[in-house]
Amino acid sequence: MSDSLSARLEAAVSALPVRFPGPGGAVAVLKDGEVLVRHGWGYANVERRIPFTPSTLFRMCSITKQFTCGTLLDLYDDPSGLDADVDARLPQLDEPSPGMLHLAHNQSGLRDYWAVAMLHGAPIEGDFGDREARRVIDGTRTLQFQPGTSYSYVNQNFRLISDILQDRTGRSFAELLQTSIFNPVGMERAILAADTRAMPDATVGYEGTVESGFRPAVNNVIWTGDAGLGASLDDMIAWERFIDSTREAPDGLYRRLTVPVTFSDGQAAPYGFGLQRSTMFGRDVTMHGGALRGWRSHRLHVASERLSVVVMFNHMNAAQVAAAQILAAALGVPYEPDRSTQPPTALYGTYLERETGLSARIEPAPGGAKLRYLMVPELLEGLSATRAEAGSVVVKTQETADGKEAVMERPGENRTGILTRCNETPGEDIAELAGVYRCEELDEAEVTIELAGGVVYGGFSGILGDGRMEMLQRLAKDVWVLPCPRALDHTAPGDWTLAFERQGGSVTAVRVGCWLARDLVYQRV
Repeated sequence: MSDSLSARLEAAVSALPVRFPGPGGAVAVLKDGEVLVRHGWGYANVERRIPFTPSTLFRMCSITKQFTCGTLLDLYDDPSGLDADVDARLPQLDEPSPGMLHLAHNQSGLRDYWAVAMLHGAPIEGDFGDREARRVIDGTRTLQFQPGTSYSYVNQNFRLISDILQDRTGRSFAELLQTSIFNPVGMERAILAADTRAMPDATVGYEGTVESGFRPAVNNVIWTGDAGLGASLDDMIAWERFIDSTREAPDGLYRRLTVPVTFSDGQAAPYGFGLQRSTMFGRDVTMHGGALRGWRSHRLHVASERLSVVVMFNHMNAAQVAAAQILAAALGVPYEPDRSTQPPTALYGTYLERETGLSARIEPAPGGAKLRYLMVPELLEGLSATRAEAGSVVVKTQETADGKEAVMERPGENRTGILTRCNETPGEDIAELAGVYRCEELDEAEVTIELAGGVVYGGFSGILGDGRMEMLQRLAKDVWVLPCPRALDHTAPGDWTLAFERQGGSVTAVRVGCWLARDLVYQRV
């Protein structure tokens, strides 16, 4: 390692605890199969004063997905031979089922079961295990889109894969991971840590901030192929070294995991076999993050440079940003993008996406504009009066008779949505919104809207119980959001859009959705 590279990495690594403060963490950098950085700091358990070291077990969460797909490919040369098994797992689906590869590429069209669980009244930090997961998945009646045509991040795609592998082989998924991945790779401490309540070596995930203080995070979820991997930094180093050592093998596992993936129309897809495919600093990158309340991790691999970065935090700071900063240091390129002052745009306002019923809000922000549509706001740049864009989305006006429509292009999802500008002026009688609304698609799950002292509140109920009542936020006439600040998973699925529908002036239904579970209609009872 050159002196300049060593100095850059030392500066970037030493800055992590300051830029991303929390109880503890770990980072690794590998180049050409050799370890350049292997470092842990802070505490895995601050109450018991257990240090965070490279051998500390960590919840890798959604990074598990690539290992689930690796196990699938190790056991089956042609995963499509398991398509009938997927169909059998969706007994009430009244349209053609997705196939196994649709699951592996997040092209299934299913709604995410963590989000749907909240619609079923799942209690915050409540128990959610195999029984609850099966009830939610078995109730699937329709899809968000035809399999293969688009992309949507869906956790149960990978839970279904691991469940099917267990049934097919008669072996536990923990054993399958051990024989297909951990043993060949040399991941000596890695396990399936399905129960999120505790780790075997007492590592704790924390939530909070420096200002509020950090406290142990409470989780009661049972994870399998979607997010159940427990691994140390040394285990992840073994994975990255395995990737490098098998890079030239025609049938190498990571080469198979990173083959180009397309949608059914032939367009390139940015996700496949549990891995995101993207570009960073002009290089092609495969990567994935992991998150649960109290845990954040990210790994990435730049094949052209034979370079890997792994970051782990047992707190809720942005591990993906930290990994990008470390990568920039390793490459010797600036991390901060050039964000000059952007002009104002006529796109500011509140919209409803016609196809999904989701709200989209475009607001001024430093260096550009902010699009609130997904769980995390997206910074739009390159503003003009009629166009704004980010790396994954373009919003532009569309010529219509009344000039009220815009187009939102999301190439990574292989879809384009029509945005209709909402009437943001007051006008509705909020008392008319109060009532109970029922969704046939979700086993007659309900949303209750009530006025409490003149303030509008809403809450979901279903097969998992009665969810908490939250104060609704008005976006426009008959368009509200029900915030979900805490949920079963690492963070909430985002604001739920509630678009009320009227006939003859009377409220008759509400269209409910979030970025993970869209277009569900609740009829007024």
